[in-house]
Formats: sequence, structure tokens, C-alpha cells
Amino acid sequence: MATTRLLLVRHGESQAQVDRVVGGPTGCTGLSELGRRQVEALARRWKDSGLAVDRLLSSTLPRAAETADLLAPVLGGLEVERDPELVELEPGECDGLSWDDYQVRYGVDMRADPYAELSPGGESVAGFLLRVGRALHRVAVDHAGATVVVACHGGIVDGSMVCFLGLAVQRAADLDLRTTNAAVTEWSVEVEPGRPVQWALRRYNDAAHLEGLDGNGTDLPSIG
Repeated sequence: MATTRLLLVRHGESQAQVDRVVGGPTGCTGLSELGRRQVEALARRWKDSGLAVDRLLSSTLPRAAETADLLAPVLGGLEVERDPELVELEPGECDGLSWDDYQVRYGVDMRADPYAELSPGGESVAGFLLRVGRALHRVAVDHAGATVVVACHGGIVDGSMVCFLGLAVQRAADLDLRTTNAAVTEWSVEVEPGRPVQWALRRYNDAAHLEGLDGNGTDLPSIG
């Protein structure tokens, strides 16, 4: 049996959050100034702790990629592996719109219907959760026995809770976890050939390193 230590880091505050736009591939322009300071605070904490990490993965969206790049120097200069399966819920044609314009043009209530796409060409909550579970399972198995940091999104963190704590898809959109920017959620994953993978939640939303920083709150709903 091998145990994978999986550290999910939500990106720092994004400029899309500040500008209140849908932050898909078009709308995401990376971290805000505060977001960079939040990630730098985590980097200092990990440097002081001497955390040893084997692999560093990130979503391909700029806010997560920038988060990983800021963490890499204190993680032994690891190469950042970009993984498109770790992106936030795909928004579709609403990408880049302000959230006010989104409500006027689409206004999909994903809490009422987890099978509805955010907008045409985008993902539903149900489809997104399938991708999250598949992607994180793959990471845990492919890197069995390793310590892996994943720079990702609020939706990925929330999705891990739904998938690996056995929550119902129909309840997923009702979760109000409010994962903090630059916070750490840790899973311990037991991997043994021929047996089901076992997931154990070790900590959720650890943001102790953000004490004293302003504005270390949550993202807009849906695209985190």
C-alpha cells in the first residue's frame, strides 16, 4: 500500500474576482496584487516548515498557474506541471462577461438544476464533478506514495469534498464551503493495486498564514 499526500491550494485572489467577471480562459488575467501577497504568505510558511514535495501541478488558468509559479521556489524549484483537467468549471460562451451581464443574458440557477450548463458550451455542476473526481483520482494513483501540491480552484476543492466524502450530486450546488483564497486542503489517499482507493480528509481550508492580510475572503459563486 502507498499513501499519497495531496495538498490542494486554492489560488490567491484573482483579478477576475476584483473585476467581477466570469473567469474562464478569456476572463482570467491572473492574480490581483492582494492575491500575490496571499500566495507569498503561504510560500513563507512552507519555507519555514521545510515542507518536502515531490510534484507540483496546476490548472492551466492564469490565476492558478501564477499561484504555482510563486510556490515553486520554496518547493525545491520543482517544475510546474500544467493539467487542463484541473481547471475551474468551464463557463462556455459567458466567459469574460461581468456577473451582472451574465445574470441578464443567462441567469442559470445551478442550485436548482445541477445538470444545467452555466451557459452554452459550458459545464454543468454534475459534469464538472465527474471531471474533478476523475482528475484527482488519476493524480493520486499516478503519483502513489508521493506528496503532491495542486494549485487549483475553489470548485476543485469543493468538488473533492463532494466526490470523496460521498455527497450527493443533487446537493453539490447547495454546499456553501466558501474556501478561502490561498488556503490549503489536504487529503491522504491510500492506493493499493486491486483495492478501492481510500480517501481521508486531513484538513480543510487551512489559512493560518493569511492572518493579518486584508481581503482574504472567498470568490464569486460558480467560477472560483
